[in-house]
Amino acid sequence: MEMNVSNTDEQVVAKKKGGLNPAVIIPILLVIGIAIYLFVCGNPSNFQEDARINGVASVAFADIESKELHPHGLGMVYMGGFIVPILITFMITVIVFAIERAFVLSKASGNGNLDNFVLKIRSLLNQNRVDEALEECDRQQGSVGNVVKEGLTTYKALAKDTTLDKEQKMAALNKAIEEATTLEMPMLEKNMMILSTLGTVATLVALLGTVIGMIRAFAALGGGGGTPDAAALSIGISEALMNTALGIGTSAIAIILYNFFTSKIDGLTYKIDEISMSIQQSFAEFH
Repeated sequence: MEMNVSNTDEQVVAKKKGGLNPAVIIPILLVIGIAIYLFVCGNPSNFQEDARINGVASVAFADIESKELHPHGLGMVYMGGFIVPILITFMITVIVFAIERAFVLSKASGNGNLDNFVLKIRSLLNQNRVDEALEECDRQQGSVGNVVKEGLTTYKALAKDTTLDKEQKMAALNKAIEEATTLEMPMLEKNMMILSTLGTVATLVALLGTVIGMIRAFAALGGGGGTPDAAALSIGISEALMNTALGIGTSAIAIILYNFFTSKIDGLTYKIDEISMSIQQSFAEFH
C-alpha cells in the first residue's frame, strides 16, 4: 500500500510538470508580439521611400498619422494601431500552445496504433493473459497504457487477495482505474482553456480596435471645418479593418484547434473507458 501511495505521489508530480506554464510563457509572447509590431511591421522598408526615416529602426518614433506615411505589406498591419500588438500576441499564443498540445497529445497516444493496442489488450484479457497485457502497456508508453497498467497491476493484486469478497474487489478495481484516469486527464486538458478563451476574447479585442478606428474615421470626416481629412479618414478605416481581420483570423484558428484537440482528448478518454470495462469484465469472469 505504501508503494502504491508513493507511486501515486510521483505520478501527480509528473503531471504537474507537464506542459508549458502560461504565467511564464504569455508575458514572453507579449514582448515578442510588441517587438514584431514595432520592428517588423513598423520597419521603414514597409513604407514608401518618401515615408522612410534615415537612422530610425521603426516608424514607431514617427507620427503614425502623418500624411507622408504610405504603407504597403506589413506596414498596413502596423497602421492598425495599438491594439494590433495585442492581437499579434494572441495569434502567437494560439500557435505556441497549439504546438504544445499537439506534442503532448501525440506523446499521450503512445507508441504504435492505439486501436490495435486496445484490440490486443482486450484479446489478452479475454484469455486471462494479464502478464502479457502488462508487457503491452510497457511498450505502448502512453496515457492509455498508463491507466491500463495501473488497472492491471491492481487486477493482479486483487486476484491474490483472500481478505476481500468479489464485490469489494470489483469496487477496489474500479476505484484504482478511476484514480489512474484522474491523474492522466489534467495533463491532457492543460492549457486547453487558453485556446478556448482566445477563441472568444480575440474577437472582442478586435471589435474594440475596430470601434476605435471608426471613431477616428468619423472624427476625420467631421473635422477640418467642413472639409474631410482624406488621409486621416483612410487611416481610421484601415485601422478598423485591420483589427477586424486579425481578430477574426485568430479567433477562427483558436476555435478550430480547440475543437480538434478536444476531439483527440475525447478519443483517448473513450479508449480508456473501453479497456477499463474489459478489465472489469475479465476480473468478474475469471475471479
